Amino acid sequence: MSRLRITLAKSVIGYPQDQKDTVRALGLRRLNGAVVRPDNPAIRGMVSKLRHLVTVEELPDEPKRGRKKSSPRAKKQGD
Repeated sequence: MSRLRITLAKSVIGYPQDQKDTVRALGLRRLNGAVVRPDNPAIRGMVSKLRHLVTVEELPDEPKRGRKKSSPRAKKQGD
């Protein structure tokens, strides 16, 4: 699933409370702050509501990383 980087590009001062609440729900706290969210219809709807306040960048999918197997620790030799 692709991801979106959402950046708050404009202040929410002077905008309706529902838009301020949507900004907070996305996890944006300050001007020029950015968050990465999954690309799904709910997030797209939030971004659509705030299209005049945010910039959106699609990020490519990261390849899945397998769990790294750790090597056994070398045993300390006793004194």
